Amino acid sequence: MSEHTVTGTDANFEAEVLQSPVPVLVDFWAAWCGPCRMIAPVVDKIADAYKGKLKVVKVDVDANMASAERYAVMSIPTLMVFKGGKPVETVVGVVPEAMLVEAFSKHLA
Repeated sequence: MSEHTVTGTDANFEAEVLQSPVPVLVDFWAAWCGPCRMIAPVVDKIADAYKGKLKVVKVDVDANMASAERYAVMSIPTLMVFKGGKPVETVVGVVPEAMLVEAFSKHLA
């Protein structure tokens, strides 16, 4: 995990994601999920490249079911962009880095 990613939990989701002054890319994942492991390096790379402009929060759905249920996460990896406390973009599955950057870049200030 990158030093620029935050571990999200049901307890800190509101503070880390919903109240964030910058857009947030939330990676809903699980340790047993192969595709989640495949996209993790891309998510970490984005966290490093966009630090200060975009917060990256990783939420383990097994340990934080309430957050996953609240946003109807049905399959993982699900990557959601939150801006102003609301989800504004969702990408499900392993996608190329360019597609992921496109999903959140239009929401950056």
